[in-house]
Amino acid sequence: MKTIQGQIVDIQNRTIFSGSILVENGKIKAIKKEEHNVKHYILPGFVDAHIHIESSMLVPSEFAKIAVKHGTIATVSDPHEIANVLGVKGVEFMIENGKQTPFKFNFGAPSCVPATTFESAGAVINSDDIKTLMANPDIKYLAEMMNYPGVLFDDSEVLKKIEWAKHYNKPIDGHAPGLRGEDLTKYINAGITTDHECFTYEEGLEKLQKGMKVLIREGSAAKNFEALIDLLPKHYQNIMFCSDDKHPDDLLLHHINKLCARAVAKGNDVFNVLQAACINPVKHYNLDVGLLNEGDTADFIVVEDLKAFKTLQTYINGELVFDNGTSLMPHINFENLNNFNTEKKQISDFKVESQAKNIRVIEALDGELVTNQILAEATIEHGNLVSNTQTDILKMTVVNRYKNDTPAIAFIKNFGLKEGAIASSVGHDSHNIIAVGVDDEAICKAVNLIIENKGGICAVSNTKQDVVPLPVAGIMSDQNAETIGKAYAKLDQMAKDLGATLHAPYMTLSFMALLVIPALKLSDKGLFDGSKFEFTNVEV
Repeated sequence: MKTIQGQIVDIQNRTIFSGSILVENGKIKAIKKEEHNVKHYILPGFVDAHIHIESSMLVPSEFAKIAVKHGTIATVSDPHEIANVLGVKGVEFMIENGKQTPFKFNFGAPSCVPATTFESAGAVINSDDIKTLMANPDIKYLAEMMNYPGVLFDDSEVLKKIEWAKHYNKPIDGHAPGLRGEDLTKYINAGITTDHECFTYEEGLEKLQKGMKVLIREGSAAKNFEALIDLLPKHYQNIMFCSDDKHPDDLLLHHINKLCARAVAKGNDVFNVLQAACINPVKHYNLDVGLLNEGDTADFIVVEDLKAFKTLQTYINGELVFDNGTSLMPHINFENLNNFNTEKKQISDFKVESQAKNIRVIEALDGELVTNQILAEATIEHGNLVSNTQTDILKMTVVNRYKNDTPAIAFIKNFGLKEGAIASSVGHDSHNIIAVGVDDEAICKAVNLIIENKGGICAVSNTKQDVVPLPVAGIMSDQNAETIGKAYAKLDQMAKDLGATLHAPYMTLSFMALLVIPALKLSDKGLFDGSKFEFTNVEV
C-alpha cells in the first residue's frame, strides 16, 4: 500500500480538496479528505486523443518514456503510417512493442491503406483485414476515415469497413477537412463520430452541433488551437486535445500539458480544460484508463500547479513511471522491420523537358496541411524546367520506394532553400521519398542518401551532407528520444541554414504528398488536384 498526498482535482464533480490517495495492487483503494501542507495537485493523466506515434520517429516504447514526463499516460494511436509500409504486420509490431511498457497505448485499425488509389503504398488493408483487426481486443476503434469521398459516394469497400466497426461496437474516427452542409450530415450518419481536421471555428461549431466530437489539434505542423479553442467553454464535454503528428524535438519539450497551459492562460475554466484533456477521450473510446475514482486503476499525475501543469510524478497502474525529472520506463529490445526496394537514381531522372510558359505550383503554408494551387512563370534552362531560387519556386520530387519507377516531379513555393536539397522517407501517407531542392544534382544526391540508408531524413549542401537514418519501416528510429531529438534538431537547423523559412520544414515536407488534403499535392504517380480528386499537369 502506498499513500500519495496533495490537492486532489475531482474534475467530474468540479472540486479541489486537500487529501490523500491510497494505492494497492495497482488500484485506488481509497481517496480521503484530510488536511496537510502539500501544495501540489493530483489529477487524472493526460490522454492524446489522436496521434500517429510514428511521426515522433520513435517506436512506442521510446515514445512512452518521454510522454510520461509531460503527464501523458495514454494515447489513442492510429498506426496508419507503418500500416502503409508493412500492412497488418506493422500494426502488430506497434501493439506488441507498446504492450511491453506500462504506458496505455490504444491502437486503432487503419481504415485507409493505401490512403488513395492515386499513389503507391507498401501494403493494402482491405475490409477482410479490418474484420480480423476489429475482432482483436487490442484494437479499440476504426481509425480516421480519410476517404470521405468514398463515404459520400457509397463505396462498397469503405462501407464494409465501417460496418465491421459497428458490428464490434467500436467507435469510428473521422477525417473531413472543410466538409460542411449536407455532405457532412451524410458523413456523420454513416456512423463517424470525431474529427480532428477542422481549421475554422465555424466548421468546428457545425460539426459539434451535428453531434460530432471535435479534437483540437496542435502538432508540429498542423496547428488549429487558436482557431478552435473558443469552442471549449460551451462544448467542453465534446472536445478533446490531440497532437496528430509530433516530431521528436517537440515531444522532448511538451505534449498535451502545453495545450492545457495555453487554454488556461486564455481564461478557460480549468475543469473544462481538464475534462477535454483527461476525461473525454477515456469515455469516448472506452479506454482502460483510471479517472481518479475509488476502484479505478491508479493512473494519475502530480503537477506543480494548474497553470503550467509541470509534471512532478506520473503513475500508471499504481506504478511510478516518472519521478522529478527521471523517466522510469524500461528499455525494450526489438527487431527492425522494413520495406525498401528501390535502386539509386541518376541526375537525368529528375529532368523535365518543357517549353511551357507557365506552371502549376504547390504553395506550402506554414503550420497547415492544406496547400494552395498557384500559377507561376516557368524557368527553363536547356529545355529543362528548373528551380528558381529568386522567386522561391523549387523543384520537388516523390520517388516510389517500393519498386524502381520514374520519379514524379512538381514545383513548390515557400520552402525558401537557396542551396542544396532536403529529403525524407516520411511522406504521408504512403511514405515514398520526398525531396525539394535548388537543382537536379542536389535533389538526386539527397534522394540517393535516403535510398542508401533505406529510410531517413537528410539535408545536402554544396560541401556537406547529413542524414538521420530511420531503419524501422523507413519512418522510425531504433534510437532513444534524446538521441533522435538532437539529431533531428541539428538537421532542422541545417535545412534552415540552407535557407528554409518554414517553422518545421521536414514536417511540412512530409505532408506534401498527402493527397486527401487539398488543394495541390504530389504523389509518386504525378501532380494531384485534391479539390477535384484527379491528376493534373505541371504545365499550364
